Amino acid sequence: MRKTTTLALLATGLIALGCGSGAADKASDSSSDNKSSSSSGDEGGAKAEGKPAKTAKIGQPARDGKFEFTVKSSKCGVAKIGTDVIGAKAQGQFCLVTVNVKNIGKEAQMFDGSSQKAYAADGTEYSADTGAAIYANKNAETFLNDINPGNQVSGVVVFDIPKNVKLTKLELHDSPFSGGVDVTLG
Repeated sequence: MRKTTTLALLATGLIALGCGSGAADKASDSSSDNKSSSSSGDEGGAKAEGKPAKTAKIGQPARDGKFEFTVKSSKCGVAKIGTDVIGAKAQGQFCLVTVNVKNIGKEAQMFDGSSQKAYAADGTEYSADTGAAIYANKNAETFLNDINPGNQVSGVVVFDIPKNVKLTKLELHDSPFSGGVDVTLG
């Protein structure tokens, strides 16, 4: 229990430290996006250069910053994660998203499961449930894990959403304030 509390406090501190720079990062991301789209014309130009598309499907690689994400599967309708003795019970339903994360940069980068977002068809945004993810991942691979260049990890990002909701896309991030990359589900 102490380790979980420490990790949660660490994550909260990291997010608080980055709050002031988020607007500047978003502004620089959008200005660099404008420059790249004006020079290449469209996302098709990125595909021609051998880079993954800005929007991907399950099984296709998608890049944001130093990470290349490949969503392997998505399973919703899960009521409980863990064992009978210890685990997490969904407020609504858990959606378990299995994702492979590869560091394509030149230095170690921390993967934080809490930076990932999911969306329903109406645009409602859902945050990851990092507490439940502890029970879905034997080695806590989706929570504050440093990945060295060229290495990759696979893990489960967990979302607790209402029972009547269906997720349509994910927004995956290499850091809390990156631009993100979309992966459509279904």
